[in-house]
Amino acid sequence: MQYFGNRYKNKKQLYRLLILFLATTICLNFYLAVNAQSCPPNIDFEKGTFEGWICYTGYSIAIGDSNSIQLTPSNGPVIGHHAIFTAGTHDQDIYGHFPVNCPNGSGHSIKLGSSLTSGGSAEGISYEFTIPANENTYSFVYNYAVVLQAPHHKKNEQPRMEIEVYNVTDDSVISCGSVTYIAIGSSLPGFQTSGVFIHPDTTAVLYKPWTTASVNLSGNAGKTIRVSFKTGDCVFERHFGYAYIDVNSDCSGNLPGTTYCADDSVISVTAPDGYANYIWYNDSTLTTVLDSMQIIRLKPPPVAGSVLAIKLDPYRGYGCSNIYYANFKNTLVVQANAGRDTSACNQAPVQIGAISKQGLVYTWKPLAGLDDPEIGDPIATPDKTTPYILTTRTIGGGCITSDTVIVTASIIDSTIKVVGKPSFCIGNGDSAVLNIQPVQNMQWFKDDILISGARGPTYHVTEGGVYYAMLMNDEGCKRFSQKQVIAIENAAQGVTYAPVYAIINSPLVLNARPIGASILWNPSTSLDNPESFTPKFNGASDKLYTIEITTNAGCITGDTQLVKTVKSIEVFVPGAFSPNNDGINDYLRPILKGVKKIGYFRIYNRAGMVLFETKANIPGWDGTFKGMPQGLQTVVWVLECVGVDGFVYLKKGTTVLLR
Repeated sequence: MQYFGNRYKNKKQLYRLLILFLATTICLNFYLAVNAQSCPPNIDFEKGTFEGWICYTGYSIAIGDSNSIQLTPSNGPVIGHHAIFTAGTHDQDIYGHFPVNCPNGSGHSIKLGSSLTSGGSAEGISYEFTIPANENTYSFVYNYAVVLQAPHHKKNEQPRMEIEVYNVTDDSVISCGSVTYIAIGSSLPGFQTSGVFIHPDTTAVLYKPWTTASVNLSGNAGKTIRVSFKTGDCVFERHFGYAYIDVNSDCSGNLPGTTYCADDSVISVTAPDGYANYIWYNDSTLTTVLDSMQIIRLKPPPVAGSVLAIKLDPYRGYGCSNIYYANFKNTLVVQANAGRDTSACNQAPVQIGAISKQGLVYTWKPLAGLDDPEIGDPIATPDKTTPYILTTRTIGGGCITSDTVIVTASIIDSTIKVVGKPSFCIGNGDSAVLNIQPVQNMQWFKDDILISGARGPTYHVTEGGVYYAMLMNDEGCKRFSQKQVIAIENAAQGVTYAPVYAIINSPLVLNARPIGASILWNPSTSLDNPESFTPKFNGASDKLYTIEITTNAGCITGDTQLVKTVKSIEVFVPGAFSPNNDGINDYLRPILKGVKKIGYFRIYNRAGMVLFETKANIPGWDGTFKGMPQGLQTVVWVLECVGVDGFVYLKKGTTVLLR
């Protein structure tokens, strides 16, 4: 098995790790004594890929009093261990509430690990580059934010982030640049307690917001360096960890601010971040102290060719003391970059300009449609074609320059207009025609299925359904139109309902077929609401109603309902019947008036055996039992029913079966 780096040679053993939560966010800002073109390709992930980086997965274990993260190349990014993000999402870390994208203005950041990965996991990435042969002053700065779940464990059992800088040429670790970050037992200040607990384990979560540190690689001109970032869970496989990493795209050749514009009135020089103490001196002899802050402000700017020195003392255990020299030049050239002309499809957001650079001030005009007119790469959503003018200058006011980008607002009208009626009944002479604003390419769909040959701005609808069009103009802007529901119906055949019986002057609920949107009973006599599908009848005489049912599409159906009135509930069962299939009196059944429901109708022989049972009055008993015709005899019947008055009635009697 090939392990990550040359420091770790042990085979996988003992425990896998994961108990303290490690969510580490890193941004590397390379301050190199080289020009921007000397930056290694894609070290900043700005291709949106891991090209040039090697990805690893593995585990960490405790060996004696030490912790060892052991990793193996994974042949590319692994889901749950390596992911890449694009700036502009404004997402925040769940625990620390800091941005997951590095706030250095870069376009892409990557993530190591995940809160969803299994216990004991570890992951890493590494990048190798060669320092130019003529660059003896060479250093880089990285930003990090750490989140740790913090149970009570030994220092070597804690989850961690490790940064290893390895001199491949000399086969040795550069100790001043190789650091391990942990929360428990660390001298590094700035950790805070998170109030978020989403993991079943309620152990406290500590986090350290965005912070920076630096590594001095001076004296290694022409040598190959490998920078490695590793994150590991604790050794007890209970807690998880992850990290975000980004690399700055600007490989400037000196401390930020030392190269300035000839017309600047003031400059600010920034020393590398992440040190405990800063001391500025007036020259390289380190004799006169000027300031003890990280950023020194100089007004007016020093004479070109002047040199200041800065001594940097790290936090205990986090690097070595360094001395940097600020060599001042008034040769800075600023070029405003508004980006290439582009188009915004239906006000979809587009990014213009370029990534902001430290020390520059950006101003965009007009303001309309921009999310932030004071950064180098705002998001534009104009509602009309707009030329945006970018003015760029230094913080000191010099090197003013401008550039213009035209954002073409490509707007497709998605409105569908209906000529005719969106709902109509066949045979009424109505129709529906759909119209859209013409564009270069159009295609109509019905119920999400392409309509062959329907590629014009007008479509005549012949079937009901949901219609829309796919639209694309000559600028490549694509959009789906709004959806339009068309209802085309045939009128249902009218039917005659079975007669119903009502007790005189006693309410009876009538029921019409629910096949439409509206209804009208005619005449309205004896009805409480003639526009209801379930009106109440309360009358003293028989009524024949015609029922006009109208659908949303305008189809009209005519039904009829006869209501007969009786003085009381009437039940009649014949005293004899002859089931000889002559079509006359072949079934024994109750004849009912004023009954709305039969509980049961049972027929017994003289021995008390049930010969027949039903809950309906039609068709009735045919004189057989288990398929066998029954002979001449007298049978007993019992009927339980519910009348229209709501009362339960029980009737019984005898009938003679004749053959």
